[in-house]
Amino acid sequence: MSGVCAALAAARHGAKTAIIQNRSMFGGNASSEIRMHIVGANCHASKENLSEGGILMEILLANKARNQSQNFSVWDTVLWEKIRYQENLDMYLNTNMDHAITEGNEIKSIICHQNTTETEYEFTAKIFIDATGHGTLGCLAGATSRMGSEGKAEFNEPNAPDEPNNDTMGNTLMFKAIDRGRPVKFVKPFWAYTFTEDDLKYRPHVDQTTVFADGGEFVEEDVEKTNKLPHFSTVDSGYWWIELGGQYEDIIRQAEDIRDELLKCVYGVWDHLKNCGDHGLTNYDLDWVGIVPGYRESRRLEGDYILTENDIRANRIFDDAVAYGGWPMDEHTRGGIMDFDKLPSRILNFEGNYTIPYRCYYSKNVSNLMMAGRNISTSKMAFGSTRVMGTCAIGGQAAGTAAALAVKYNCTPRELGQQRITELQQTLLKDDCFIPGFRNIDEKDMARQAKVSATSSTEGCGPENVINGISRTTESGSNVWESKPLGEKGESITLSLDKKSDVREIRIYFDPNFTKEIMPSITKTVLDRQVEGMPAELVRDYKVECINQETVVYTWEVKDNTQRLNILDIPNVVCDSVRITVYRTHGYPSARIFEVRIY
Repeated sequence: MSGVCAALAAARHGAKTAIIQNRSMFGGNASSEIRMHIVGANCHASKENLSEGGILMEILLANKARNQSQNFSVWDTVLWEKIRYQENLDMYLNTNMDHAITEGNEIKSIICHQNTTETEYEFTAKIFIDATGHGTLGCLAGATSRMGSEGKAEFNEPNAPDEPNNDTMGNTLMFKAIDRGRPVKFVKPFWAYTFTEDDLKYRPHVDQTTVFADGGEFVEEDVEKTNKLPHFSTVDSGYWWIELGGQYEDIIRQAEDIRDELLKCVYGVWDHLKNCGDHGLTNYDLDWVGIVPGYRESRRLEGDYILTENDIRANRIFDDAVAYGGWPMDEHTRGGIMDFDKLPSRILNFEGNYTIPYRCYYSKNVSNLMMAGRNISTSKMAFGSTRVMGTCAIGGQAAGTAAALAVKYNCTPRELGQQRITELQQTLLKDDCFIPGFRNIDEKDMARQAKVSATSSTEGCGPENVINGISRTTESGSNVWESKPLGEKGESITLSLDKKSDVREIRIYFDPNFTKEIMPSITKTVLDRQVEGMPAELVRDYKVECINQETVVYTWEVKDNTQRLNILDIPNVVCDSVRITVYRTHGYPSARIFEVRIY
């Protein structure tokens, strides 16, 4: 997802862009090959108002509008469509990157081979973004990288190991089971492993309803407090703890061996669930078993800054912040499922959220290399939080936007950060990327100087909130205009400009509910927490009017809106005010608008 968001952002900001993917579909761990749901800073809705916005929110809402049952194959085509029909963006699926041609500390080109067409390509570019997860391009280009854990002394991280090590978190194969409504037998393959109840005593695998806020990855302290293990409330899919690879000498080069061992584990666990005691699965049948493992960890590329555990715990706001995170730091046991006498993961929860500095998104020694995804510049401890796909996706949008600006200004990524960091941050905010601690200060936005009024509002949610520069609810306040309940004539908000102006673009930021999840998942409990259809708070039908001396000079009506950010291109209208009238939402009784920008 980081690569998808990076490519879309770069192309939308005018850079001629190619996205090169060695699989037959986009999405990485979120694709139908692996089927992991996209989690992020809101920690399965336990941290309110922290869901990621920007391009990721756009894609999730587009999928929600088309794909009500959250089918992963349909999700694949939603991602494909976004890439395929984006101006300035060329896609190369089924294309492996084999070599990087460098000159000094700069990448000149990369050599790739497309398997389906038997075609070799050489791609030249001013900026390259490594969203491979493994940091493969960085490795080929000689970028400084890390793998495993730093020792406690290097960054003074309280939970780092005393001495450095090469351990990584392992890979997981997912599976999906369905209830056939009748007893279904399972015959274990001869090659599958056998697991006893004692082997799995620390792995949640029975149908109970103790669910912790981290969504299933649990903490030793939780076990001590409750004197029982936390469990998923369903056993129809799983399991993140069927994990191997952390103890291998090289988790990348031994990937084929790890996959084979994971298959033996998946079928061995299913045999245990079906044939060893009563696990409530008599009627359940395997419907899908993955063949491509999902990676958690491998290389991390070094940037000008390495994010640490201390930054996360301090909820640090960096001057060059471009993204944020909130997922707990976790440390999976190196032996994965085979560490029978250990909890599968140690979770280090923390309150609030933190920002990620721009300096984590470009290489410190390869001048035109940027990073996006789990291979950005962090310590192993911080990586436990930054690695999740929601956080990776918004970081990808930041990297892609920065890359386009670097091309525009003919500078390196480092120079962009040194000379134009405010422009980058304000561009991201304009594109609906939340950066904690920052607000809209765009001098070109005429709405900031407007006088705002409304036909009605609720307490604490006045019309002036739409120009306060913060486009979601935060600790500082609601930051939203909310009307009284909608009637037949709707409810309106009017922005009166300080002078008659040429208006060419209006941006409206509606409420998609930044707490509830809307991502595809194979886990029933995750899907059951989601609303049917679109988020109720999202505005569905509305009208925009440009008014000059009390005369409407331009009208734009929108019906069946399904997006948070609506960008209206206006044909150069001269007006002195803009009125937005909301007629209907997707279920919420009142209109809710977080921000309006006028250009």
